[in-house]
Amino acid sequence: MFEGPLQDLIDELSRLPGVGPKSAQRIAFHILHQEPEDVDRLITALDAIQTGVQFCRICCNISRQSVCRICADSGRDRSLICVVEEPKDIQVIERTGEFSGRYHVLGGALDPLAGVGPKDLSINLLLQRIGGVLKDRELADSTPEAPLYDDAPEVTEVIIATDPNTEGEATASYLARLLKDFPGLTVSRLASGMPLGGDLEFVDELTLSRALSGRHVL
Repeated sequence: MFEGPLQDLIDELSRLPGVGPKSAQRIAFHILHQEPEDVDRLITALDAIQTGVQFCRICCNISRQSVCRICADSGRDRSLICVVEEPKDIQVIERTGEFSGRYHVLGGALDPLAGVGPKDLSINLLLQRIGGVLKDRELADSTPEAPLYDDAPEVTEVIIATDPNTEGEATASYLARLLKDFPGLTVSRLASGMPLGGDLEFVDELTLSRALSGRHVL
């Protein structure tokens, strides 16, 4: 145990996910030996998390402004919505370069044991987007006194990209039931199955079952 502010910093760092006492101690000593300017930059970045981060009013992604860069991009296909659990999931899909639509961040997954229900997720906002009642991005000639908005897009497909675990599957099933009554709307689920380069003998039964049900014609 150390004394004073150093031990306080170690204790706080230990509370971070994936950071144990030894890792927290190494980080604390690293900060201790940094130049004052470097420490000030770290303090400024941490402070900005509280004051400079907001959520997109359309998709609930992390954003600097009221509308994130993806929703504001006129080159994105507004008829496609990919539903994810967390903002970090967007970055994973974006790196593939295969999706050109918009996203919707739920803010988690249904988990009754943890007290997370439909009202705790941004499901109602998703329904408003699909129903065309949510105001879209502001037009270039919009002003604070007279805001002008783009026409609400006609959503033709919703891709459910929740995690392939118990909570994610429950969330996907719940959303599929909610969205099936929207006319002309296609609801799809990310395919799951055998990983590329995997050996068949080491694949578990659930993964193999999904791979068989999701097979495609060559």
